[in-house]
Amino acid sequence: MSDFLLTQVINYGAPLLGIILFVGGLGVPLPCTVLVIAAGAFARQGILPWYSTAMVGIISVVIGDALSYSLGYFASGYVLKRFSGTPRWIEAENTFQKWGPLSIFFSRFLVTAIALPVNLLSGTTRYPFQKFFFYDILGEIVWVFGYGGLGYLFGSQWEMVNEFLSNFGGAVLGAVFLFIGIRQTLKWQAKRNSQKTLNTES
Repeated sequence: MSDFLLTQVINYGAPLLGIILFVGGLGVPLPCTVLVIAAGAFARQGILPWYSTAMVGIISVVIGDALSYSLGYFASGYVLKRFSGTPRWIEAENTFQKWGPLSIFFSRFLVTAIALPVNLLSGTTRYPFQKFFFYDILGEIVWVFGYGGLGYLFGSQWEMVNEFLSNFGGAVLGAVFLFIGIRQTLKWQAKRNSQKTLNTES
């Protein structure tokens, strides 16, 4: 899939890259990060115009993110009807209101695997769109210019850069899940101890 899309981007340029990034912003599992890094390398080789390609990429993926936010927003009625008021939902909502900006920003380029869930959760929890848009576009600028810039800097060695960033991103995602797991375990243990204390006193 990656090789095919890379060939098509070479043939059709920035417009096709924009379409792919737009679809990726909607949550379709496409190798968007690979294409962004490769686009930087192609720009260095003169195959793609660097500035216009970056602008098309940023605009396209931000539109895709906005639409996936909208999906969460308009599906919120069903979600809230089913889960609103439950302890897990209240905890998830409070956590997102606290960490929402960082979640949106870093999931654009550092932990991209959770970008779609973050977009949907942003809409479902009615996180203000203006704030979502600000942190979204900021993160996507870092993604396109940062990753594309690395591709441009390393040129023909862009595949090595992609492999490193993929491994690094996987490690960060693993660390995030480990942190969440430890946090939930500690909360469960504290709740259990509290319940035991109440039972003993009664």
